[in-house]
Amino acid sequence: MHVDEVTTGYDKRWAALFVILGMEIMDLLDALVTTVAAPTIRGDLGAGETLVQWLGAAYTLAMAVGLLIGGRLGDMFGRKRMFLIGTAGFTTASLLCAVAQSPSMLISARVLQGLLGAMVLPQGLGMIKEMFPPAETAKAFGAFGPIMGLSAVGGPILGGWLVDVDLFGAGWRAIFAINIPIGVVTVLAALRFLPAGRRAEGMRLDLFGAALGAVGAGLVIYPLVQGRELGWPAWTFAMMGASVLTFAAFASHERRTAVAGRTPLVEPSLFHKPAFSGGIVVALAIFSAMIGSALVSTLWMQLGLGWSPTKSALASAPSALGMVVGFIVAGAGLAARLGRRLMHAGLTAMAAGMLLLLVVIQVLGHQVSSWTLAPALLLGGVGTGLTMAPMFDIVLAGVSAREVGSAGGVLTAIQQLGGAVGIAVLGTVFFSAGPAGGFGDLDHAFALALGVEIALIALAFGLTFLLPGRPRAEGGLHGAPAIVEPLPAAA
Repeated sequence: MHVDEVTTGYDKRWAALFVILGMEIMDLLDALVTTVAAPTIRGDLGAGETLVQWLGAAYTLAMAVGLLIGGRLGDMFGRKRMFLIGTAGFTTASLLCAVAQSPSMLISARVLQGLLGAMVLPQGLGMIKEMFPPAETAKAFGAFGPIMGLSAVGGPILGGWLVDVDLFGAGWRAIFAINIPIGVVTVLAALRFLPAGRRAEGMRLDLFGAALGAVGAGLVIYPLVQGRELGWPAWTFAMMGASVLTFAAFASHERRTAVAGRTPLVEPSLFHKPAFSGGIVVALAIFSAMIGSALVSTLWMQLGLGWSPTKSALASAPSALGMVVGFIVAGAGLAARLGRRLMHAGLTAMAAGMLLLLVVIQVLGHQVSSWTLAPALLLGGVGTGLTMAPMFDIVLAGVSAREVGSAGGVLTAIQQLGGAVGIAVLGTVFFSAGPAGGFGDLDHAFALALGVEIALIALAFGLTFLLPGRPRAEGGLHGAPAIVEPLPAAA
């Protein structure tokens, strides 16, 4: 199904693409700017340390769960309809975040944002595949590259500036309020330009499977975030143990659903492939390290060094720039030629960047500056780009054409779940190692968190040997999974 290609002198498909990018921009902003604003939000609302973790973990966890059913909703009710409902809802949830008067209200609104974002993002990717023929699909997806790059660099800086400038007295609330005009324009443009699409007949939504996945993820994240503050009571460990049983029940339910001839959320056959199962663990470790480190680096700069949100965002910019450089270098043919070896090179560079950062902290202490941090952050960022560029295609190398859609959805959900786990684990390590009752000298806490990140990278390096040596020659997702959700610049 294609939109009429010529309407009043321009190609309507490209207008529709820019509408989809409008929603991507809102999602990018929310994924990136809240990290740099988290310490200010915590102080303004008078909340505990766990609010800093929940700001990111609630959003990414909700999106991970929502992505399991987001694509199915578009198939059942029409992609344009779900895009409109999701975008309008995301905009409303952003307003609720902006006016939140308590930590519980803010976190609830963040959960709502994540669920509604998960409803929208698969629709945009699906419509691009419907609107553009195969020869032009790569060009259409290529439009996301500059958006990701600009957002990775400019998103945190914009967030820091909005907090520091205190626009109209809004303070940190402006980082959510900025979504409102973007959302209104996106909805109006979507009504005009997005294709109506068509619905699949006879498809049913596996709500019970989605509920099992949500409960399993929640049983992991909640105790990881709250356990330290509560003194690690026995029930926190019981919850984490129960998560294993819940995920086992989820897998069993998906198998029964497939045997019964219904459509499962996840193709059970995927987990019979060692390469894909190994790839899931690799992706979880990588995303946990990357996204969790973005949080603790911001905490260290603002609470430990006393830097402003804008200064900390500017100091982190080399990491984002390095990530863009890594993607560009890998896209020049290295990903196809080196395959898994490029991932190993990227992970080595990431670990080297973290080790260099540790050395700088040990030598200079609080005398560090954004310039002395830049080489380590740049090296780590380049490694991130080199690692990410071939990863999705390599993990999908052994997946059949029938399974590729489900596999891409699982990988995207794992990206989000990894972010929630990273925020929970590294945030807990950071706060646990800091001075009791305050934020005095946090260099030790940050160094310990970096050590955990290096361990996660080392785990991913070893597990990468389970993956195929080369990415898919054809039939992959044309980069789609990798662009569903951007990654905050790692420390």
